[in-house]
Amino acid sequence: MAVFRSEVIVTLALNPLATNFRKPYFSPLKPRAAIQQLKPVSGDGHKAHSSKSAAISDSLRLLEWDAVCDLVSSFAGTQLGRETVKGQLWSVAELSYEETKMRLEETSAAIEFINYGSGGMDFAGIDVLLVKSAISQASKGFPISGLEAIAVACLIEFAENLQATFEGAVKEDADWYNRFMPLAEAMMNVSICHSLVASVKKIIDEDGYVKDSASSELKRYRDQVLMVERKLYLLMDKLARNNRNESSSLEVCNVDGRWCIKYMSNKLENFDGLLLSSSGSDYLVEPIAAVELNDELQQARALAAKVEEDVLSQLTDKMLAQLGSIQNLLDTMIQLDAVAARAKYSIEYGATYPNIFLPCEMIRSLTVDGDSCLNGTSSKSSFSHHQREWKLYLQKAYHPLLLKQYRENLENARKALANAASDLRRKKMQGKSMATDDSDSHFDSMKLSILQMERRPPIPVDFSISAKATVLVITGPNTGGKTVSLKTVGLASLMSKAGLYVLASEPVKLPWFDAVYADIGDEQSLTQSLSTFSGHLKQISAIRSNSTSNSLVLLDEVGAGTNPLEGAALGMSLLESFAESGSFLTIATTHHGELKTLKYSNHVFENACVEFDEESLQPTYRILWGIPGRSNAINIAEKLGLPYRILSTARKLHGKTSAEINEIIIDMESSKQDFEQHLEDAQHYLMLSRRLHQDLLMARERVTQHIGTQRKSKAQSISEFAVMARSILHTKLQQYRQSALAQRTSQSKTVDNIEYQKQNLKLMASSNRSVDQTKSSDIGRTSHDKLLRIPEVGETIVVPSLGKEAVVLQVLPSKGEIIVQASNIKLRLKLKDVVASD
Repeated sequence: MAVFRSEVIVTLALNPLATNFRKPYFSPLKPRAAIQQLKPVSGDGHKAHSSKSAAISDSLRLLEWDAVCDLVSSFAGTQLGRETVKGQLWSVAELSYEETKMRLEETSAAIEFINYGSGGMDFAGIDVLLVKSAISQASKGFPISGLEAIAVACLIEFAENLQATFEGAVKEDADWYNRFMPLAEAMMNVSICHSLVASVKKIIDEDGYVKDSASSELKRYRDQVLMVERKLYLLMDKLARNNRNESSSLEVCNVDGRWCIKYMSNKLENFDGLLLSSSGSDYLVEPIAAVELNDELQQARALAAKVEEDVLSQLTDKMLAQLGSIQNLLDTMIQLDAVAARAKYSIEYGATYPNIFLPCEMIRSLTVDGDSCLNGTSSKSSFSHHQREWKLYLQKAYHPLLLKQYRENLENARKALANAASDLRRKKMQGKSMATDDSDSHFDSMKLSILQMERRPPIPVDFSISAKATVLVITGPNTGGKTVSLKTVGLASLMSKAGLYVLASEPVKLPWFDAVYADIGDEQSLTQSLSTFSGHLKQISAIRSNSTSNSLVLLDEVGAGTNPLEGAALGMSLLESFAESGSFLTIATTHHGELKTLKYSNHVFENACVEFDEESLQPTYRILWGIPGRSNAINIAEKLGLPYRILSTARKLHGKTSAEINEIIIDMESSKQDFEQHLEDAQHYLMLSRRLHQDLLMARERVTQHIGTQRKSKAQSISEFAVMARSILHTKLQQYRQSALAQRTSQSKTVDNIEYQKQNLKLMASSNRSVDQTKSSDIGRTSHDKLLRIPEVGETIVVPSLGKEAVVLQVLPSKGEIIVQASNIKLRLKLKDVVASD
């Protein structure tokens, strides 16, 4: 089945940045009376139509366009929406090319909105008839009913939800604005009467009744009604019990709002009450004791009804102030319902967006560019290469009514199967074994029938008509699908023009036809004393006089219904006439072999035939392009067992030349089938290669992204490590500077202390030189002895210049030096400057 979504053509007017927005086109509502006027009628009414209108109307009837209109309209949610859809579709001939494009854009936008909003365009909850009645009542000055008020409120709330969905989509992604653009103005320009909705909900409940809280008087009168009814009920119950006996029966009933007693007896006994009516043995009596209460009840009800009417009148006045907005809102919702019906039909049947074009554009392109139009070399043409070679391109196209019938039959069969399964389960639970055996076999046969039905869906047809072809001649046996193929093309053209998607696979290319004319079936008219042949000629004559260079003409069994030679000659003349100055495209089916030869004398003709399987003696419903159909009668007779002598005589009478032509056609069919098979294989491999190429591109993109990600990750890691290393270096440098500063401060203090001690020693030496001369001499001698000894590595020595001990790290005797470690400082000293520790 085809995919329903294709690329939507968005014009500059749909750009949200454009200054002038194009107002969405909505076809006016055509009531059923207008539809009936468009349809053909018999007798004098038919003569009143113009020739063109009659020809178009007859063609629509022959193509069963009205059934398609009914099918699409069934997807609308409201009755007025269904009538609008029918009116718009039936008036398809009146649409211009711009209106068709706008309708297709509307349908595409509705499909997008339905897919986004998941039920956002379900109009079934709106009672448009009640809204229409409310508008009528209010405009005439009459109070609306509670149900009408609730219907108006529901309409306003539904429109508000549509606007909220649209605004939410645009906030989520601005691109949704372009997708919804054809419907955006219709949804957003309607005014929402919030105050009216609040007023309705304040005084009307969901069932359409005026609430007690709407008025204090209303509540008082309703309470009074309930109180009186309670009194009447107790009174009637008491009277019924007191007067009931074996020979009669009593029943309490309500007649015109008054409580009464229905007395059923063979005779009227004494009963204190007013006899209202009698019928045989039944007597209707209003008890005297209840008369006053009934009057009071009627009065209370009348007062309550008066207050209700006043409340509704006030509500009507509020609605009257917004009547124009409500009418506009109703009209807009009906039109949106019609657009949604087209969209829902397209979604349900998996239809495809059709690429339509004006026939004059292709004619101009062919005239200006010549053969380059077909080769895709022209820069002036607006058609792409793969589309430009086809005048009409439909692949796997389904007849909409046949597909609908198949679906309905399949659905009914499945429902019957489900019911049979339920019956079977019930019988098994009841223990009916004999009946169960028969039901099992019936159930199995139903399952088999459904499986067979699922395997035999309607067979689609393919149409690929060259841009240079003007007349297509399709030949083939009866019941081969020629007529169905004609109708399929005609309906597809009408559907695309009416703004519907087409039941075919992508892509779909269709010309925009100003009209579709058809002569299909038995047109015998007893009222006009016309034979079948005359009826066809009359219809073809009307088509010939009204068709234009933008028209599509469909002729079924052209030249049939008369002498074969005359019919063939007339058919050839008619088709040549259409080729010279008739329609943009003419498709004709025929049994006349002479019409097959037109292709070889006129390049605007093209041949096709319906394939026939001689083994099964059944048509395959496939169309073979470029080759004419051949005669199968003698071969079929041979398959069916006709005697050889008869067959031989028939072949001699048929002629050797015809047999040779049939052989040539057989070879052409075989070559055509081989070509199509090779073409299908080539397309398959081309599609596969494109898919692989796409996968490779995606893989390369992923690899590139991965490499970029890795590079960024590595660069980030290096940057982080560099920052960390700089921080560590900075910290170490700070620590080193602080340590060096502390060491310099300590050395300075030590030097100052030594100088101070030296001064003290000098003073002491000067004052006690004589006393300590011997002792100083001894100490000097001892120190000299110690200096003469070389310290060992690891030995602790005293460094006089520092005034502290140090550990020997290395001894350099040849240089007379040592390296020592004093606290955190390494020093190189002369041996004469150090003293070994005792």
